[in-house]
Amino acid sequence: MVEAAFYGDDFTGSTDAMVQFARVGLRAVLLVTLPSAPELRELAGRYDVIGVAGIARSLPPDEQEAEVRPVLEALRELGPRVLQYKVCSTADSSPSRGSIGRALEIGREVCGRAVVPILIAQPELGRYTVFSHHFAAEAGTIHRLDRQPTMSTHPSTPMHESDLRRHLSLQTALPLSALHLTSYSNGAVMPGGVGAVVLDALTDEDLRTLGGVILRDGSAGEVRFAIGSGGLSRALGLALRPEGEVVGSGTSGAGGPVLVVSGSQSPRTAEQIEHARLAGWTVLPLDDEVAEWVVGAFSAGGEGVVVHTNGVAPEELGWVPGVLAEVVRRAAGVGVRRVVVAGGDTSGQVLRELEVRALELAGGATPISPGVHLCRAASAVPGVHGLEVLLKPGQLGGVELFTEFQRWSG
Repeated sequence: MVEAAFYGDDFTGSTDAMVQFARVGLRAVLLVTLPSAPELRELAGRYDVIGVAGIARSLPPDEQEAEVRPVLEALRELGPRVLQYKVCSTADSSPSRGSIGRALEIGREVCGRAVVPILIAQPELGRYTVFSHHFAAEAGTIHRLDRQPTMSTHPSTPMHESDLRRHLSLQTALPLSALHLTSYSNGAVMPGGVGAVVLDALTDEDLRTLGGVILRDGSAGEVRFAIGSGGLSRALGLALRPEGEVVGSGTSGAGGPVLVVSGSQSPRTAEQIEHARLAGWTVLPLDDEVAEWVVGAFSAGGEGVVVHTNGVAPEELGWVPGVLAEVVRRAAGVGVRRVVVAGGDTSGQVLRELEVRALELAGGATPISPGVHLCRAASAVPGVHGLEVLLKPGQLGGVELFTEFQRWSG
């Protein structure tokens, strides 16, 4: 009924997967909550690709099971050629949090025992896999994953190993294999007899090759389960629509006041917040009274306000999404229609608090910044419905992203 479907283990990554399919002309929608089976079938008649944004990256394996399995089972019933478990292009995961290995096991139980391709690379974001070792750019320099400044010291899932086979072997007992770049020129063939195979990719052409291999090696009538980043979504899109890029048809507004709510602790987000402050934006730490300050700033004609969680202790973060969502609701009530939510885990929790049901692209498939895409929210809450929402991964976006968004017209 659909050509591809995916579950995203965080919200910012889920929007990227949606965009990768849309870039080649596939009609894609991102659901924030799983609808009933009849509603899902109705959507399958209108879209080529259906995704569900989730929060599995922040969960331990037992809670991950309850979050992921019902979604994969529901999407499998739509009969897609490929069902993707979307992960971050830095392979954020550990045995105790956001386990990709546990997702692998669940996906095989849902879709069958065929070997599962794992494609983490996303070259356009500076994320590469070579001989199963993963690399990620930061500040213009390519680092091995376990030496990349942000990921090597990540507060939740620090990366101590660049070989993705070794990294994932700590999360599952299933046997892992690899498909290396050196075999591509001779006709890449997916190995059998293993649980999963880690795929190399260095260029967009590698993605095109791998998308074809994944679709070709799938059995007729079966749903192929695969794990990967937006690079995998790109690979599948190129294989499903070999003609490649199309011009996006989405539309956006003509700029306007912007509210940023941030749960991200990344150095890049801190730089973006500081740039906004120097540009004259109001920058406020999160507390119980911050919504009043935000309303006051916009009512006085402010063009940009940032609410951040820097200084909030990790053990106190449970109350953050509810307060940030209330800030968004109050700002929408005084006419703010553009919102940035910074941080993958924060994005999912805030959108659920706002009762957002689905996201579609606004402004076409052209990103404001690589990996950062503008969406329009559908919600039963009147003030939230129609908001233009930018879900920003912690590490992505230029330093001037927030001020650029204020001027951006799609």
